[in-house]
Amino acid sequence: MSQGDVHRCSAGHPILPDDDAAAQGGAHGALLAHGVEHVTVAAEHLLRDVLASQRTRAAAEDPACGELWGDLDAVLGGKLMRPRLAAAAYLGLGGTDVGAAAHLAAAHELLHTAMLVHDDLLDHDEVRRGRANVAGRTRARVAAQGHGPAAAGQQAVAGALLAGDAALAHAFGLLAGAAPAAPGALPELLRLLADGVGTTVGGELLDVRGALAAPADVDALLVAELKTAVYSFRVPLESGAVLAGAAPGARAVLADVGTALGVAYQLVDDELGAVGDPAVTGKSVLSDLREGKRTELLRIAYRRADAAQSAVLDAHVGRPELDADGADAVRDVLHATGAVEAVRTSAARHADIARTLATTLPEPLATYLHGVVDDLAGRER
Repeated sequence: MSQGDVHRCSAGHPILPDDDAAAQGGAHGALLAHGVEHVTVAAEHLLRDVLASQRTRAAAEDPACGELWGDLDAVLGGKLMRPRLAAAAYLGLGGTDVGAAAHLAAAHELLHTAMLVHDDLLDHDEVRRGRANVAGRTRARVAAQGHGPAAAGQQAVAGALLAGDAALAHAFGLLAGAAPAAPGALPELLRLLADGVGTTVGGELLDVRGALAAPADVDALLVAELKTAVYSFRVPLESGAVLAGAAPGARAVLADVGTALGVAYQLVDDELGAVGDPAVTGKSVLSDLREGKRTELLRIAYRRADAAQSAVLDAHVGRPELDADGADAVRDVLHATGAVEAVRTSAARHADIARTLATTLPEPLATYLHGVVDDLAGRER
């Protein structure tokens, strides 16, 4: 779907009609949900089109340049949570231009892709969602050309760094497609996303530096807010409000909803990464413990542990060769100290804040966001 096709698909098909009968109760909510999915699909097609065109352009310069864009295209995928949040805020606050919303939503997804590529690089990971990521694909390609492990490793790092940079730059480029709907909003959208990137970089830095500190001394909630909540929740919701020309009050509420929801989401994610059921969650319960990831769960456990419990944590947390028995011993401590229950309580509290704030927004956006909170903060363990 070309960029022109995205704009044309909205002609004569308003997402939220003004008809009073259609705008009541469940019908209105269904229209918003349908509209969000419509925008999200358009954004996904738009993003694929942009990456394909960039790959063609870059390959004309050199095949290696085209491969970089092909690697980005190959790692796209996931829940498309950020595009949906941006679309919901825009449509729920009166926006009707599918093309503009699709460009905004696609910008958020490409920004997210850039963040993942760089985050994997920081974590020395070469697999994402069970597939080789940009670094992994680059390493395999260079190794297949006959180069040794050292050279392949250097090229993998370079490829991931540059691919993330390219995705980040073009995320901002996609915002230009939202300008026709609200020309005056573009400067504020650019500032909002730039500030979000800056905040996330700060969160990433604190996350990396946390490895140098004792688990009990890391402010994991601050890291969760800066690294996750802002760019994944707050900025998508705020940007949708900005594009819709919403009143400052509605934008401020959405910002607070996004922050609270983002922290709740990260708390649940960290819990699932340590004590969840992999058969249900699809998440490993070894990787975070092997890494010694500085989570709020681990901080509370260390703060509450007695000498014997601390010895168990010290013996197993952060050990690359940690096995299932060692992980079980750690989980016993996490439960015995009340850390698991404390984190669940904190996540529920942040989720409740998000729900309460959302009730002050107009319908059906309020109900839609209430459902989002329920889905993300109440994920099965």
